[in-house]
Amino acid sequence: MKKVPKLSQLKLSILLPVRNEGINIRLMLKILEVILEIPHEVLIIYDNQKDETIPVIKKMRNKYPNIKPILNTYGKGVINAIKAGVDFATGKYILILAVDDVGPTLAIEDMVDLMDQGCEFISCTRYKFGGRRLGGSIVEAAVSKFGNSLFSFISGSSFSDSTTGFKMFQKDIFNKISLESKPIGWAVVFEMAVKAQAAGFKLGEVPIISVDRLYGGKSSFRLSPWFKEYFRWFVWGFFHLLGKRSKLKIKIPATTII
Repeated sequence: MKKVPKLSQLKLSILLPVRNEGINIRLMLKILEVILEIPHEVLIIYDNQKDETIPVIKKMRNKYPNIKPILNTYGKGVINAIKAGVDFATGKYILILAVDDVGPTLAIEDMVDLMDQGCEFISCTRYKFGGRRLGGSIVEAAVSKFGNSLFSFISGSSFSDSTTGFKMFQKDIFNKISLESKPIGWAVVFEMAVKAQAAGFKLGEVPIISVDRLYGGKSSFRLSPWFKEYFRWFVWGFFHLLGKRSKLKIKIPATTII
């Protein structure tokens, strides 16, 4: 069993928004403990006390003392879970992960490496430098890939995959982003990617292999409401990023095949 690092040693806080993820949380916690050697904590954020993830967390806390269940008191949705997680985070860097997708965990060390090189905000990519997206809804995947390509072309966005849920950032820049998304799906991560560029933060991008819903659970994807909220930030990004393309630091793992 790993020792819980002292607060002065803590480098990374991992935020895991959950909603009845009892099956997926077991797998995610096991993988994180195996692959991560840097001092870290895992904040599991839930919306209500009846969430089926909670009993699983309680059973695993003796084995993984660095996990912390956090009740989200801001309101439902990923955006509010992120706000609640940041409030309790003690790490220098903060990572947002989707609990149902374990593939991107292999990129965490590369993301931290870029942060150590001076990046302030990093977005992973499923669509460039060998990144891939597997599984999940065919419609959702097609809309995501086309939307990201179109957004980069029209707005001049530096990121090739602004909508991926895997983001890492320095904790001290969070309040400068000023999140405004409605609690619809993961639209907030698109907002973060757009506003991080508009604010002139030092950016990074790392390829990932994303395997959606590898084991259990059900996607909350709904085309109509998701489209409206994502389109909102598409338009915002067009007007705020045009002509402001930022330089990216790219970290391509040695095992990546391009």
